[in-house]
Amino acid sequence: MSAGRPRTRLRLPAWTATLYWKFAVFVIVMCCVLAVVVGVLVHVLVGRQTEGQARGAALDELDTVAAAYAAGESLGRNAAVDPADLPSALRTMARQGERGTQLADHRGRPAMWAVTPADGKALAVHLDYSQRAAALRGLDRAIIGSSAFAIALTLLVGLFAVSRITRRLHRTAQVARRISTGDLDARVDDPRVLCPEQAQDEAAAVAAALDAMAAALQTKLHSEQRFTADVAHELRTPLTGLRLAAELLPPGRPTEMVQERIRTMSRLTEDLLEISRLDAEVEQAEIDVHQLGPLVERAVLATGLAAEVRIAWDTRVATDQRRLQRVLGNLVTNAHRHGRPPVILTVNGLILTVRDHGDGYPGQLLDHGPQRFSSHSTTGKKTGHGLGLTIATGQARVLGATLRFSNAPDGGAVAELVLPAWTLERQPQQ
Repeated sequence: MSAGRPRTRLRLPAWTATLYWKFAVFVIVMCCVLAVVVGVLVHVLVGRQTEGQARGAALDELDTVAAAYAAGESLGRNAAVDPADLPSALRTMARQGERGTQLADHRGRPAMWAVTPADGKALAVHLDYSQRAAALRGLDRAIIGSSAFAIALTLLVGLFAVSRITRRLHRTAQVARRISTGDLDARVDDPRVLCPEQAQDEAAAVAAALDAMAAALQTKLHSEQRFTADVAHELRTPLTGLRLAAELLPPGRPTEMVQERIRTMSRLTEDLLEISRLDAEVEQAEIDVHQLGPLVERAVLATGLAAEVRIAWDTRVATDQRRLQRVLGNLVTNAHRHGRPPVILTVNGLILTVRDHGDGYPGQLLDHGPQRFSSHSTTGKKTGHGLGLTIATGQARVLGATLRFSNAPDGGAVAELVLPAWTLERQPQQ
């Protein structure tokens, strides 16, 4: 059995998915359907009325002609006995002794025929129907023209009305995207929400719900940030006392273990303080011009870890040396802690890449970015506090840089730091 060809689905342009154009298509379709229905009804009713009047006039004329025929008088130019172009159906009716009428042609022009039996023959009368047919055609043109005008007017008014709603929805979506990127001060501030006496529609309800959610989220995050900062500050005093007390302990393995735990807690406390400052957005970069290659090499040396520095394109940049070294140091430390050597740091102009050859970043980090106290390996085992990459991301934001995380196709985690273009020092032209 041979496999059939894959069915290709028709892909419509992206603009057809918008509410604005869906509404436009809906209005056009409904107006066209309504215009067709009303136009057909009017045409049929007026046509039947016009045809009925013509039939009545033809029968009246037939009665007059029949009286003249019986009296042996002249029949007139619109009457005749067995005329050649009489419709066969009327001729048959007259021979069967019946009266009747029919709309047909007479010498190429529409006419209303009326027939009655006369001495075994057909006495027929025809009245010109051209003016009535022209009136019906004029009515049809008027219906089509008025329908087109009504459709255009309805479409313009409808698009104007829906555009006001879609603009408000677009603004709400823009504010939602700003909130998702960390701008918790963003608000929709819909005028209808700010004025409760006005009628509230669905767009205002969505805007009010988004503003309320953003306010609640901002309050919660600020509370967590204050809690983190307060805890870190409160821990510094007892940790300082512990560090001094540990120095008085007699030398030995237990003393070394205590001192190591104290150093670990001290680093964790300093990391929490740094994160709280980054969350408060009070950090400012101290910009100076540096040669990027040597700066990166010094950052790797400061970690005390092995990492190969490859300089594909060196340049001079205006940046904060301490913060850039902090970002690179955290990336190299994370590569050694969670990946496998060799760790390679590549300098390619404004793009700095740190890569290891381990199992790569877990999917949760790739999807949602670094999360504090949520560090997991690809096997799902917790391997750290997740503060290193969180601090690196925050410091990169202070520098105006972009930090992206991905996995190499042949294995290994890849962190790419892209410095902003304005940091590139412009060399004078020769």
